[in-house]
Amino acid sequence: MTVYVGLGSNLPSATHGEPRAVLEASIRLMREAGLDVLACSSWWRTAPVPVTLDQPWYTNRVVALRTALPPPDLMVLLLDIEARLGRTRDQRWQARVVDLDMIDYDGRIDPGPVAILPHPRMAERGFVLRPLAELAPDWRHPASGTAIAELIAALPAEQVVERID
Repeated sequence: MTVYVGLGSNLPSATHGEPRAVLEASIRLMREAGLDVLACSSWWRTAPVPVTLDQPWYTNRVVALRTALPPPDLMVLLLDIEARLGRTRDQRWQARVVDLDMIDYDGRIDPGPVAILPHPRMAERGFVLRPLAELAPDWRHPASGTAIAELIAALPAEQVVERID
């Protein structure tokens, strides 16, 4: 089964440096934890969402994984990796060292409570959809059945998402 995880960072880490290095470290920690990283999207530079936030732009990427872990256990692992890299959770939508979001787990629909699938706001986020489209151009939203190209076309113009490699 294939799992897609969104990665984001807009603050440097005291131990790993700039956001891109933090995200590279998160992928390394996923591998060390036994996750099979199948593919990585390009790197993307994105404006904060909501656009009213006054904070640095993000570095983003989506990775495709294979794992035998059930969604709640995978979510706990991702949260542990975030904590190891210095993530704190003080307020909603704050700038962050790292953010690892389970976007889709083999098309499952699950209301939670530990892992809500698919990610509840992923269809509104260019920083998820554009890199995901690189890895899975035929992907459809598990709940709505909407094609990824349609979701991207419906994104608000103020969501700036730039491919950086």
